[in-house]
Amino acid sequence: MEEREKEKGKGSDTTSERWTAAIGNLTEMSSNLDSLQKLLIKKVVYVDDETFAKASLTSEQARTIKVLEQRVETLERELDAAISAAARARNDKRQAEAAQKAAELRAQEITKELENTTKVFELHMEELRAKQEEIYKRDKEIKLLEAIIQTLGGRESLSKSS
Repeated sequence: MEEREKEKGKGSDTTSERWTAAIGNLTEMSSNLDSLQKLLIKKVVYVDDETFAKASLTSEQARTIKVLEQRVETLERELDAAISAAARARNDKRQAEAAQKAAELRAQEITKELENTTKVFELHMEELRAKQEEIYKRDKEIKLLEAIIQTLGGRESLSKSS
């Protein structure tokens, strides 16, 4: 219980200190505002309505000009970015065209190689057919000679046996 009472006492002391500090701050702010008000009254310039209207118009125009200048700067940055992007796109297009031309040339080379290979293959096939025909003719000649030999061999054996 005693501890609670001590804590309450401490809490009220802390709260009291805070209120005192807050009141001191408010008093200081009040004196600062009074000083500022006196200073403004001494430095204030009084103008007629026409001069005030012109000054207001000039001020508004200056704000508008500043906003427009900022917009122009933003648009200039966007334009620079678009120009850079267009330059990159042109460069990419050139590279793509060069790659396409290289691919077309390679395709032509491969086509020529295939045509040449086909011609060589056709020549080899013709040569093989010619050799096959030659072998076929020689085979016929050999068979004919074998038949002649058998016929002659058969007569000799007949004449030897008689």
